[in-house]
Amino acid sequence: MHFLPFRLRVVPRVLQFKQPAGTSRGVYLTRRVWYIVLTSADAQVRFTGLGECAPLPDLSADYSDDYEARLRALCQQVEQEQGFDAEALRHVPSMLFGLQTAFRSAAGSLAGDYLRLYPSRFAQGLEGLRINGLVWMGNFEEMQRRMDEKLDAGFGCVKLKIGAIDFDSELALLRRLRGRYSAADVELRVDANGAFSPAEAPARLEALARFSLHSIEQPIKQGQWEEMAALCRTSPLPIALDEEMIGVHETVDKQRLLDTIRPHYLVLKPSLHGAFTGCAEWMALARERGIGYWVTSALESNVGLNAIAQWTAATAEAHATPDAPPLMPQGLGTGQLFVQNFDAAPLCIEGDRLWYGHAAQRAFAREAANFKARWCNPSPTLTLHTSGSTGEPKPFEAEKVRMWHSAETTLQALGLQQGNTALLCLPLQFVAGQMMLVRAMAGGLQTLLRTPSLHPYAGLHEAPDFAALTPAQVAETLRVPHERSLLRRTLCLIIGGGALPPAVEEAVRTFPHPIFSTYGMTETLSHIALRRLNGEQASHAYTPLPGVSVGTDAEGCLTIDAPAWHDGPLVTNDLAEVYADGSFTLHGRRDNTICSGGLKLQAEALERKLAGAPCQLLITATPHPTLGEAVTLLYAAPAECSEALTAFCQARLSRHEMPRAMVRCNALPLTATGKPARAEARRMATEALRLDE
Repeated sequence: MHFLPFRLRVVPRVLQFKQPAGTSRGVYLTRRVWYIVLTSADAQVRFTGLGECAPLPDLSADYSDDYEARLRALCQQVEQEQGFDAEALRHVPSMLFGLQTAFRSAAGSLAGDYLRLYPSRFAQGLEGLRINGLVWMGNFEEMQRRMDEKLDAGFGCVKLKIGAIDFDSELALLRRLRGRYSAADVELRVDANGAFSPAEAPARLEALARFSLHSIEQPIKQGQWEEMAALCRTSPLPIALDEEMIGVHETVDKQRLLDTIRPHYLVLKPSLHGAFTGCAEWMALARERGIGYWVTSALESNVGLNAIAQWTAATAEAHATPDAPPLMPQGLGTGQLFVQNFDAAPLCIEGDRLWYGHAAQRAFAREAANFKARWCNPSPTLTLHTSGSTGEPKPFEAEKVRMWHSAETTLQALGLQQGNTALLCLPLQFVAGQMMLVRAMAGGLQTLLRTPSLHPYAGLHEAPDFAALTPAQVAETLRVPHERSLLRRTLCLIIGGGALPPAVEEAVRTFPHPIFSTYGMTETLSHIALRRLNGEQASHAYTPLPGVSVGTDAEGCLTIDAPAWHDGPLVTNDLAEVYADGSFTLHGRRDNTICSGGLKLQAEALERKLAGAPCQLLITATPHPTLGEAVTLLYAAPAECSEALTAFCQARLSRHEMPRAMVRCNALPLTATGKPARAEARRMATEALRLDE
């Protein structure tokens, strides 16, 4: 990152707690944070990084009344020097945390996702981080209600803040919990935040230990090393240090603290304990001394929480061994503390786990991982399925070497380079989505996974270098200004899987980067021809890829000769015209030809004439006693729209092309890849007309 010119700016925010957050130090109602925004200073290279500085006024070692002015001065210095030395910033942990997060975020932005900071199974959506449920201080009834909520939500580890109400009430709360759940059912931690005096602490630790607690955090105030050391030697309850480590910046001082106190655990908070580098040092020292630890957040917004969670997961994976116990519950909060949070971070809680990505996103990530695993198995083939646009999807075996050749041909034709980002937002049970993964593997592309939807750019901050979309995805993306802007900035776009509406084709004609319509099918292992839609090279005809030649058969259907893709010539159902230079245009499908009273009408041609209709529609055919087949229009709109639709058709179609019937449905039938399900449309229309007889 240091070699790329950048700019920094500081954005202050005041966050409102959803409910008062009580500790032994007082009650928080609002929270001040400062975001560091890092952007490119070079118009040729685009990236954005986002970090969070979230000091606690009564706790952080680097907080002061002039914190914002100091932070701005530091960021100005970092911008001038185009980098920073983490070692020199040990004494300002919250500022260092913000800078480290912003730079990691910018690196993620260059890889296509500014919210993905540290690679891990967690960041891939494949594994959740087990966390504890936090019960804030309050009166007895409030704490009891909050505790029940956490247990009912499925948390197997609950942490209670203690020290704000009378100790007997807190013991009663613990007694009630243990009467309901044994230690085998629920791991219980408590956090005193230094609420006990050294004199009363031994007796209180004895009383707490009766409830089989996992540990207690910071029973007495920090700075009393000898008293804390004595407690750690004699306490029947394991003690974890938290505030004790605040302000201890130098390695030698960290060593002296741990060797003096000898705690059972450390509770590490990057914003308070030296940012990521400082916490990594604490961890290394703890491992050397057999001291356990876990990581927790310190009331950051989702910007900081996202960074801490990803770093925690990546660090745990880096230090995992076959004999290591499972990662103990972390104290990473839920991301749900504030009324107005940073909602772009895809963090969610399910049961007692924090996940990166919602359930559908994670399922899609698992599909991608499963496909890569199948690709890497010894079998030379993969089972693919046709799209199902004209009938039931059919399976067939495809050779991996042919799929790899298809991917390499596309990469070369489009000029894609190693490191380019590729947006994968197509279903992975069909060849279009699968080939995006094969292209990524063949070309060293960085894949950006987005659950297949009509708005694949929603939630993206930067445009990908390469994307493959369906016509429906392009049409819907164009409707949203932010998504349209990202689509316009995509360096290379291919559109396939169905006919491209004229309005969509016209809308992308002025886009600055190459956009192609593709032609292909499952049997050809994705596309074998491209048609440029914009720029000086825009064309009405498809140009076959190198190694592919086309022709037509006696019925005018396109034939494909592509030895590297398919054994022998392939005869399609697509009616085409082939030109002397080998390019071709399409006129529709033979199986979508409607033979009505001796006339042959093409369903796609009629649909093109009806572009801009007041509702969504499909042209199909239904049996007719005298005509053989009758042109039938299937539409999705309220019944009262039929008169306007009829008038629209009459203005654009000839007498012989006019639909003999119009059938209303709730939604037009589509395949999983977004194509018109022609066979299902015909069945629906035929069944509806039969019922009306």
